[in-house]
Amino acid sequence: MNEHLHTALRLASDGLPVLALRKGKVPFGNCPMCAKNACGGRPNMKTPGPCRCLRPCHAWAAATTNADVLTSRAWTFAWVQASAVAYHPGGASLTVVDLDDADAVAWARESLPPTRTVPTTRGEHWIYLGAMRSANAVRPGVDIKSLMQYARWLGSGTGTMTALPDAVRALVEKEETNPARGELVSSSPGRATWDASVATGCRHTEKYVRTGLARGLALVLARSESGAASQAFGVAQFLAKQHTQCPGPCGLDALGQQIVEAAVSVGVPEPYAARAVGNGLNADAGRAA
Repeated sequence: MNEHLHTALRLASDGLPVLALRKGKVPFGNCPMCAKNACGGRPNMKTPGPCRCLRPCHAWAAATTNADVLTSRAWTFAWVQASAVAYHPGGASLTVVDLDDADAVAWARESLPPTRTVPTTRGEHWIYLGAMRSANAVRPGVDIKSLMQYARWLGSGTGTMTALPDAVRALVEKEETNPARGELVSSSPGRATWDASVATGCRHTEKYVRTGLARGLALVLARSESGAASQAFGVAQFLAKQHTQCPGPCGLDALGQQIVEAAVSVGVPEPYAARAVGNGLNADAGRAA
């Protein structure tokens, strides 16, 4: 029994639904029978319904506390190649506030009630008792992982877990009712494509902008299983930062639309993708439009 499977069985015995993560800290891809939800998906996925596949398909929805499933032949390949263990917070009635950097951690310490915290590579996970809707990029550097996401297992953490506060629930409610300034709302594919004609005040060359956009789109498209919205937020924020010293306009709305379309192409609902990108473009003050 390898280390990751041993950890998974221990967590499952405590009631935490678990799954294996492959290199890159992402779930294993769906098998051919389940690709593009051909099987109908597991309950509560994009296409509700049963999945009779025995392999760990459908990311967080495959997380389980069943030791027989975890040690089954169908899951063996995953544990042999696993690079980490993840868990489904909502399946254990938990919510993880994923704070991705020092600024986000500082904000949480000022704005949220203390609870159990787990250090991550760049920030912290704050874990609360209670489940809620998941949402990425509810504010700069902050994701909510609960009913429809997974979180990487990084240890038990420290502190006492407290009840999910209204302040955390409000982050998602605000995201639903108050779109970010400059949100991209068009549902027309290909409606906006960046070129130099929409960037008459940009100090960068067309090649520079196109290269950065292409790399960013590749990062979003690589998140075919999960995390595309969060990646879209990061790409939009990064691209916007490159133009903070430009007199403008730089055509960032056109860049943003292409990022939205990339996220939608890998399964992110368009309003969700548009919010994430809009938040990313507006995350730093002083950007050029």
